[in-house]
Amino acid sequence: MTKSANPYQERVAREVNNIISPVVAELGFELVEVIFRRESQGNVLRVVIFSDTGIGVDDCALVSREISRILDVEERIDQAYHLEVSSPGLDRPLETARDFSRYKGRQVRVVLNGTYEEVIAVIAEVDGDKVFLTNDQGQQVVLLSQLNSAKLVIGF
Repeated sequence: MTKSANPYQERVAREVNNIISPVVAELGFELVEVIFRRESQGNVLRVVIFSDTGIGVDDCALVSREISRILDVEERIDQAYHLEVSSPGLDRPLETARDFSRYKGRQVRVVLNGTYEEVIAVIAEVDGDKVFLTNDQGQQVVLLSQLNSAKLVIGF
């Protein structure tokens, strides 16, 4: 997935996504998102990776080195930029079926469109655009298009 502010940034993010996706997979990680945008410190290329076993600083450094090598050769970004590689983070909104699949079995807080009803439940299953949630009231099927927001419930 790519997210950027303008057509140029979106094109760069899409091209970078296509170039680095196989390399990130070869390193044993899932490429979650590539964002290219202007921030206060200048242009930032943000690459978000995921692994079922977790992401550590060494993982981010490894992916960053490999991506840097590829992008230096490919020369798809014609402006100075800062590369950031990170994990999705526990407070990241869940937006796609893949986001929900990644956290199957975990508790999530969803807010539904229109009613703004808040539901706290466990992600039981994901099938296409349907998310099956289970809580004390039983199972509820929610379409991704019905979600206003969704985040993991983080317990301490």
